Amino acid sequence: MSTLKNKVQLIGNLGNDPEIINLESGKRVAKFNLATNESYTNAKGEKITDTQWHNIVAWGKTAGIIEKYLTKGNEVAVEGKLTSHSYEDKQGIKRYVTEVVCKELLMLGK
Repeated sequence: MSTLKNKVQLIGNLGNDPEIINLESGKRVAKFNLATNESYTNAKGEKITDTQWHNIVAWGKTAGIIEKYLTKGNEVAVEGKLTSHSYEDKQGIKRYVTEVVCKELLMLGK
């Protein structure tokens, strides 16, 4: 059960073209936003779609696959873990970021 302590699985669509960053160390990272949708019927009988946005980060070979094959709108399944960090913006305000570090990626759809 220790492998289930921090595990995330999402299926959604890319909200933007992936940003590929080549670091000085030679490592490569891909970043993109993933939209997941959940639909339900409210008390008035209206269909409501709730969209959640997730920040996805992938490293190494996975980043290379993302760069080669994925663009805005593609449907993918992502498996990974949640990470959080903070930074100070240009105005000195502390900002917090939560990301999914992608360990596995499955391309869906066309």
